[in-house]
Amino acid sequence: MELHQYLSIVRRHWRSVIATLLICVVVAAAITFAQKPVYTASSALFLTVESGDSAGELSQGATYAERQVESFVSVATTSVVLTPVIEYLSLDLTPLQLADKLAVTSPTATSLIDVSATDGDPMQAARVADAVAISLARAVDQLSPNDGSGTGLVAASVIDPAVAPTTPTTPRPAVNLALGMVFGLLLGVGQAVFRTVLDTRVRTASDLEALTASPILGSIGHVKDSSTHGVEVGDSRWVNAEAYRRLRTNVGFIGLGGERRPSMVITSAVAGEGKTQTVVNLARALAQAGESVLVVDADLRRPQVAERMGVDNEFGLTDVLTGREKLEEMVIDVHPGTLAVLPSGTVPPNPSELLGSEAMAKVLTTVERQYDHVLFDVPPLLPVTDAVVLAGQTAGAVMVARSGMVKQPEFEQARKLLEAGSVTLLGVVLNDVPTTGDGYFTNYYAEYASATTTQPAPGSRARACEGRTAATATQPVLEPQP
Repeated sequence: MELHQYLSIVRRHWRSVIATLLICVVVAAAITFAQKPVYTASSALFLTVESGDSAGELSQGATYAERQVESFVSVATTSVVLTPVIEYLSLDLTPLQLADKLAVTSPTATSLIDVSATDGDPMQAARVADAVAISLARAVDQLSPNDGSGTGLVAASVIDPAVAPTTPTTPRPAVNLALGMVFGLLLGVGQAVFRTVLDTRVRTASDLEALTASPILGSIGHVKDSSTHGVEVGDSRWVNAEAYRRLRTNVGFIGLGGERRPSMVITSAVAGEGKTQTVVNLARALAQAGESVLVVDADLRRPQVAERMGVDNEFGLTDVLTGREKLEEMVIDVHPGTLAVLPSGTVPPNPSELLGSEAMAKVLTTVERQYDHVLFDVPPLLPVTDAVVLAGQTAGAVMVARSGMVKQPEFEQARKLLEAGSVTLLGVVLNDVPTTGDGYFTNYYAEYASATTTQPAPGSRARACEGRTAATATQPVLEPQP
């Protein structure tokens, strides 16, 4: 995983990252203030060895003293040293408990012994450190060998008595808070990465590119306010409309270099991905370009096209397929010459059989001759087989994938269903992409809108206003996402 991917993950989950960071800092602060202050006082001893006056004897004595230091460091925490200290200071401790409060060390290649004592009382810590140092010096005199006259060869002297500390050793608020922040940041980023790894939902065009070799025909941004249907330059809904115009352009390239048929089905892996809205807005974008478009509501289970287009759904495709009505009588011209709708009609008990019938093939042949584009809105792929049945009779299928909703295994399974039915996947539309992200399409439309609004060509304002007025009177306006 590259750096920009980590940054993208942090931007996506920044709330949980900050929450984790704050929790860790609060916990570190609570632990810090709950701890009792502990003070540390230190005393130092120096070991000497009786030796001759020559350089060789002095060197041998120094070496012997260094070896003895290692032994006396261990002696410092034994009962020989600590029992007299307990009795002298009247401590209510055992030698083992007192040893836990001590740290006895020796710097490398020296004859020094450092004795450190910890206690909640700084004065008591200093008294314990001094008492242990004095007791150790006496133990050195008792345990060291003598020269035959009763004089010990090794002597220890306290060279640095302990001083009562003024600041506690622990807790250290600054250090604890810093560690809490570092740990919180690592934990926050870690949980964000972990959630991303476990999250198999399709979110970006890169996710789709990893799942299919079919082209990404468009990326439709998320629009928060869908209360109005107007599309104004500079408004977020204009960005959405421009995405559909780009989708219209890309759809125009489908089939070039081979057999080009005007019909296609638009479907999705699961319900709720915005396939119907994509059909409606793509049809309106094509109609705005002067193309003749027929939208067929072939979702015979949960038809929605008629409601979205504002037409009656009492009669329609099912009536044509059953022979009760004629095709030309069921087609509704929303905008004569450019946009027409064939509603679904009565919901039948056998949708798959009707869509795969010979009557459906005849309807398809007829409408392909009459319109530049025939768009079929069909049910999702995973719940039922209707989409595969109908898509096999058209040029192919376009899949709509809602960002943050459909899971990668679901999309993969739906794609394999199309392959199993010998259906061509013409392309994929990524729907409901957050417009506040840092994706390619968001930046593209933002820059395009900025260039359009800040650098108008001479006389373009008047022409644009005139064109928009005419289009409003004769052409449909794109609807924002629900």
